[in-house]
Amino acid sequence: MRQFVPSLLAFAVLNLIQDMGVRAEDTQPITYDDHVAPIFKRHCRQCHGESKQEAGLDLSSFASVKKGSSGGPVVVAGRSSASRLIQAITAENPEERMPPNNDPLPAAQIAMIKSWIDTGLRQNAGSAVSVQTLAFKPSPVTETSHGPPPMPEKLPIVELVPTARPFPVLALAASSRAPLVAVAAYESVGLLDPATRGSLGALAFPEGEPQVLKFSRSGAVLLAAGGRPVQSGAAVLFDVKSGRRLATIGDEFDAVIAADISPDERRVVIGGSNRVVKVFATEDAKLTHTLTKHTDWITTLAYSPDGKLLASGDRTGNIHLWDAGNGGIVLSLSEHKGAVRAVAWRSDSKVLASCGEDGLIVWWDVTTGFPVISKPGAHPPQRPPGMYGKIANGVLDATFGPRGELATCGRDRTIRLWSDDGRELKTFSIKDDAPSSKTSPARIRILPTRVALTFDGATIVVGDSVGQIHSWPTANPASDK
Repeated sequence: MRQFVPSLLAFAVLNLIQDMGVRAEDTQPITYDDHVAPIFKRHCRQCHGESKQEAGLDLSSFASVKKGSSGGPVVVAGRSSASRLIQAITAENPEERMPPNNDPLPAAQIAMIKSWIDTGLRQNAGSAVSVQTLAFKPSPVTETSHGPPPMPEKLPIVELVPTARPFPVLALAASSRAPLVAVAAYESVGLLDPATRGSLGALAFPEGEPQVLKFSRSGAVLLAAGGRPVQSGAAVLFDVKSGRRLATIGDEFDAVIAADISPDERRVVIGGSNRVVKVFATEDAKLTHTLTKHTDWITTLAYSPDGKLLASGDRTGNIHLWDAGNGGIVLSLSEHKGAVRAVAWRSDSKVLASCGEDGLIVWWDVTTGFPVISKPGAHPPQRPPGMYGKIANGVLDATFGPRGELATCGRDRTIRLWSDDGRELKTFSIKDDAPSSKTSPARIRILPTRVALTFDGATIVVGDSVGQIHSWPTANPASDK
């Protein structure tokens, strides 16, 4: 049996594991002894066994599988997509696929091996997992903030611009210190009480459509970025208390679709269709340097809470970590096979979460660049009656809460709350459709577009595709408020 050759095309089995009842959270773990060894014995050990080891690979024992081949490891704990074993048995080219001169392994068996790798390479039911975990100790933002939390006070009255159709919530953000949520609307930003969804005022954004909203770590400054597609784009900094515009940053030829403000409020980064990350000084709004590694639209940007790293994601699934000080590349994170919709930092700056149109959620260890947790098919949609073909399976947004919990929303019209170790805690749903216009009886399907968790983690807030805001107390998901 010849040496494993990695496939250039990834093989995705997004929902099969769930259909089989094989999940990381199940009480019966997938193990080498009980599940994987019989597959290897039937299909692989003629060439990779005790008597013969093509390419130096022996699959006859747990220890020899962990050892790998003459070319190095063939399984990476927690990362089936980066394991050469999976690449070999799923290669689309029959001349590269293992076992050679045979039909591919059954999909259920491939899913079994993938699950064994992703859940930690257990030898038997009593074995400890090999997947790395990172303990989380919350770092309260109040340690670096002083005085009462900034809240709007007597903001100028903003006349809202009417639109012919409902304007989707393109951006949503929760203050890190106060019971305050910012919501994007056409040519304006609304400020709401997250518990009641009552209005606390609005900020004018004549630049056009706000695509990004971010509160500074102190909660005193709100960044709004966006513009008019294929015309202009910029980022604006607002004083949260007074609503006063503090700075206008950037003069782009297209709308800004990714942006953030550094924890010390000294830098703003923007990105978009030009594939370049631009870094500006907030003091004088001057460009300090550009970051040029992306090859497609930049879709998301986020500074780490400690201000040391900057994460950027793009439309082809690439994620890069940059030194926030000098702009040097630190790591490239490769796991997504579709557009990255959001990246979010845990408050201790040790873990970065990412989500994308491939239906995948990843918790990354930013010191090694490896996933700590990977959730394929995290928001699997229901197939509507009479619909055929591939169904969109995207995760549209993700954000961390103060205790390391992660909130996500997806094309399955659900919002999920995950624990800091990747367990699903609660699910919230958007069920009702909306009229397509005031005069038409037709209904349109509502999707959750953005999700936020309040500073205390008590409330989850969601914006949807027809401009509505939903909220639930995280302790009780029974009803949509």
